[in-house]
Amino acid sequence: MKLLIIEDETKTGEYLKKGLTESGYTVDLSQDGADGLYNATTNQYDLIILDVMLPKLNGWQILQTLRNCENDTPIIMLTAKDQIDDRVKGFELGANDYLIKPFAFAELKARVENALRAKSVTSQASSSNQLVLLDLQLDLLKRTATRNQDNITLTAKEFSLLELFMRKQGEVLSRTTIASLIWDMNFDSDTNVIDVAVKRLRSKIDKPYDTPLIHTVRGMGYKMDEC
Repeated sequence: MKLLIIEDETKTGEYLKKGLTESGYTVDLSQDGADGLYNATTNQYDLIILDVMLPKLNGWQILQTLRNCENDTPIIMLTAKDQIDDRVKGFELGANDYLIKPFAFAELKARVENALRAKSVTSQASSSNQLVLLDLQLDLLKRTATRNQDNITLTAKEFSLLELFMRKQGEVLSRTTIASLIWDMNFDSDTNVIDVAVKRLRSKIDKPYDTPLIHTVRGMGYKMDEC
């Protein structure tokens, strides 16, 4: 994990850098706002510890600039200011946490670990919204499908069917299973609604491309796999 400390008090900055390095983190230290903002925008950090009272650019300006640029790196504000208004301002501008000087290093370390843990959970949740198989991508939040970077237009049922196939990659799905999960009905062997739906989906997902992903398993149903 790589951290950035933006702190103009030399003693405090070096103390924090030493303690966090000994705790297993890679740590950069900036001692003024301009240098801190430069580092924050040109390097990739897992977390930023940001003092409010800084020369050249203050912590509020740095925080606001980063959030305006859609930089979502967790930021812990570190300051001697203890007024409620200051804390509210920090959170309104997008700070993740707020620690008032003087503080115990153990508390800062715990807050760093908590912020990094929260970031990890958020990242996992975000990644779970994307289903991928080879060059086929399904975005569950935006409800979009792309293959080989081509946008694919799907009906609501086609999207649901494709989502089912992609969630069950490599698993053979019977027509009965597909009918119950997508159409909420019992499968009637006299109808070909499932076969027609799969054929239409294939025409969009597979037909224009070299590698077919939806496969018929004779006598059993369908599966989605790269081979």
